[in-house]
Amino acid sequence: MQSAEAVDVLIIGAGISGIGAACHLTRRGKGTSFVILESRDDLGGTWDLFRYPGIRSDSDLFTFGYDFKPWDSSRCLADGPSIKAYLMETVREYGVDRHIRFRHRVTGARWSSKTARWYVSAVRQDTGEALEFEAKWIFSATGYYRYDEGFTPEFKGRERFQGPVIHPQRWPEDLDYSGKRVVIVGSGATAVTLVPAMAETAAHVVMLQRTPTYVLPVPEHDPWAPRLRRLLGRDRAHRFIRHKNILRQRLLYQFCQRFPGAARAFIRYVNSRMLPPGYPIDVHFNPPYGPWDQRLCAVPGGDLFRAIKEGKASVVTNHIRTFTETGIELENGEVLEADIIVTATGLNLLPLGGIGLEVDGEPVRIQERVSFKGMMLSGIPNYALAIGYTASSWTLKVGLLCEHFCRLLDHMDAKKLDICVPQVDPDMPTRPFLDFGAGYVQRSIATLPRQGDQAPWAMGWNYFADVKMLRKGVVDDPNLKFSTVR
Repeated sequence: MQSAEAVDVLIIGAGISGIGAACHLTRRGKGTSFVILESRDDLGGTWDLFRYPGIRSDSDLFTFGYDFKPWDSSRCLADGPSIKAYLMETVREYGVDRHIRFRHRVTGARWSSKTARWYVSAVRQDTGEALEFEAKWIFSATGYYRYDEGFTPEFKGRERFQGPVIHPQRWPEDLDYSGKRVVIVGSGATAVTLVPAMAETAAHVVMLQRTPTYVLPVPEHDPWAPRLRRLLGRDRAHRFIRHKNILRQRLLYQFCQRFPGAARAFIRYVNSRMLPPGYPIDVHFNPPYGPWDQRLCAVPGGDLFRAIKEGKASVVTNHIRTFTETGIELENGEVLEADIIVTATGLNLLPLGGIGLEVDGEPVRIQERVSFKGMMLSGIPNYALAIGYTASSWTLKVGLLCEHFCRLLDHMDAKKLDICVPQVDPDMPTRPFLDFGAGYVQRSIATLPRQGDQAPWAMGWNYFADVKMLRKGVVDDPNLKFSTVR
């Protein structure tokens, strides 16, 4: 093993969160040394891994992108390659690319209070070489998805089907679906993206869902963007559009939460305008839960509805009885003939990227820890993590966390402090880390940390409240214990 490379901050993951954290450290201008360890061959995280047809964001790029790096297109929901290009341009612009170590998979991290350092073990994916890094801080930007394996339920008779069964997380580059009959199992963001994309060349695409999802069309382009850039300039226009969209996201979410009946009626009305006359909306697009109890799916320009209206795609709402040699048999006896079956059935969660942590020789049980400001975990020193919003653009929250992290480093530098650890009252009531009804969350809720019943231990989902706490609030919180190595 080589001698340890020492840095101030070790960032795990070169996706949109890790790159954002690195840029904030660079913009901090204090000479903070950092390295990004990325297990894959390239940067981008989600936007490099997923290669299925039509891959795109489900949040507008004016808010999903960085506040310090304007999104120069007028397209709202961008495709995967455009987002990847945006990230690559960002790392070059801020010089972050030279700090990334590709094919470096982190296997564990050990904290020593005697030295106030993390000792991080990693393996070179290409050579098998064991490496060690030494860091004052770890910034975990792994998100909470498991990227090497998606979730696929056990389907009776799956082995009988004669064609390919594909999960979007492992999309074959050479798959030819032109002129083929395709059944997509699922109704979430991935499914509603795949249907119109594949319907362009497939013979027909069926979206088979067990339960409907709320689907709302959004404009493909922001008409204000080019006009405001001409009027205000690039940076001011970006700030204006970003704040406009943040406010719109928040108002829509609050409307859905406070007036679920009216929101349901509104979404149904919009859907009815885009679907064929007499279409059974209440069967296929009327979920049993309220709007935003689970994530609402956005479709640019209503492309999903257009594919249905043109007869290129259809929706079937029923349960699967079994796979057959030539398709899927439903509980009502109907058989869906298929050449290709796509299981867009969700993702698995993997807290902290599955990396084992030790604090002074004691293994850390993540599910026993409590989130502090959504950025740290109780009892774990000098460890920050990036978890974004679920009901808004992910990076809105991550950007605020990065700002607060830099302010925390400034405070510790000014006071010559080495260690920062959140300390929680053991008698404080706690609840699940993510209060979200999505299946991927509920399947893994027991493996996630907890959150408290009030700030700063409660997870914040309101951008404007988080601005007050993370951007403008105090750093020297009484729930944090600071100390110096003597």
